[in-house]
Amino acid sequence: MEVQFRRYDTVNYLKTEDDIAHYLDAAMEDGDPALILAALGDVARARNLSQLARDAGMSRQGLDKALSGTGNPSLVTVLKITQALGLRLSFQPAHTSSHPSATGV
Repeated sequence: MEVQFRRYDTVNYLKTEDDIAHYLDAAMEDGDPALILAALGDVARARNLSQLARDAGMSRQGLDKALSGTGNPSLVTVLKITQALGLRLSFQPAHTSSHPSATGV
């Protein structure tokens, strides 16, 4: 019996909004900008890159370039992409601190 393997592609596992949110959260936890862009690229492919580009008001090539390994998109571009995906960026404390500014004193 011959065993067949298929190439792993994260896109095949990004089925629900929760899947996507958890995947992007994990990329953000790592903190590597290249990984975050790659994760956004995976989500874009899972959601139809061409449609996402239209929704973000960008060309498909522009979106592809922004999310490529060599891309360096501006915050404006990242916000356009996340909004087109129906997501929003949010900020949380990285850790609890006893620093006075953390307590409002």
